Amino acid sequence: MTSDSMSAQIGYDQFMSVDIRVGTIIGVEPFPQARKPAYKLLIDFGALGHKKSSAQITGHYAPETLLGRQVAAVVNFPPRQIGPFMSEVLTLGFPDAQGEVVLVGPSQGVPNGGRLF
Repeated sequence: MTSDSMSAQIGYDQFMSVDIRVGTIIGVEPFPQARKPAYKLLIDFGALGHKKSSAQITGHYAPETLLGRQVAAVVNFPPRQIGPFMSEVLTLGFPDAQGEVVLVGPSQGVPNGGRLF
């Protein structure tokens, strides 16, 4: 399947099995060991705690512009080892016309840990 084709239809229960939550970025570090340019993020998900994520978002975002930004992330995937870093959540975004990731987040502030539905 290409990125331009639609996926097979799924039921609502399948969709709800993917736990997408909002959190606030509270820490950003360069990740020079990553294969593609990336940052190590620390995200506050409220009652779910602080989670780490590796994100290939260096094309549009400088570290200082990310602090305090709310983002959406999948929080129920198993942790994934990326080089020396354990990524605990998948930070979500869409590719722009050049393939650089644009982050997904609420247009207004919402409580950390809120679930997408």
